[in-house]
Amino acid sequence: MSGNRPSPSRNHVRTTALTIALAAAGVLGTAAPQAQAAPARAKAAQAAHHNDPSTCRGEGVDPTARIRYRSDVVIKAPLSTVFALQTDVERWPGWQPSVRTMERLDPGPLRKGSRFRWTTPAPATPTTPATTLDITSTVHQLKRDSCIRWSGPAIGEGLRIDEGVHVWTFTKVGGGVRVHTEETWRGDQVEADVPTATEALGQGLEAWLSDLKTTAEAANRHDRRPL
Repeated sequence: MSGNRPSPSRNHVRTTALTIALAAAGVLGTAAPQAQAAPARAKAAQAAHHNDPSTCRGEGVDPTARIRYRSDVVIKAPLSTVFALQTDVERWPGWQPSVRTMERLDPGPLRKGSRFRWTTPAPATPTTPATTLDITSTVHQLKRDSCIRWSGPAIGEGLRIDEGVHVWTFTKVGGGVRVHTEETWRGDQVEADVPTATEALGQGLEAWLSDLKTTAEAANRHDRRPL
């Protein structure tokens, strides 16, 4: 499965984002261009005060976490295409530039209890060195073509996120699929600067949604399948 590769400018954004999204991305303490930073801060503030968290089979993100972000996008592609892209984790490196390596730790389709290990670069910040984060994610809930929830730590030399919890939901809407995501982080190091960590998480999730949309819509145009 292939998709449009991001332009060099978008690659620059990705490499300055710590992908955890535990997938996913973000950078602690990395300064974003003003045009990008302001929307991220606004969305982060909105996310932090939202009282309707996402859930998968009744379970959501960490309700007590100080670092949280949520967002969504409408993708013009079949639900089956979008869900398959997101859950075929072994192929993430093919459409997410910030995912450098990926390894399934158990065989078969992704399901409750599945684990996967992946890496992503984290550039240097004023308080942490450049490093590579090693992330081990465990799937806790999954409903086909509907939702998935996983969690796990991200550990690198001089940088650690004790636990990230990530929920994705997929809903058919007019013209395609609404993909909604929400993630929380916990850990002394990231909680030392909540606004910066929240903005970093937001940048990463927005990048992930953008890459998912680009890849799914490109696949849909190629296959010419009806929505």
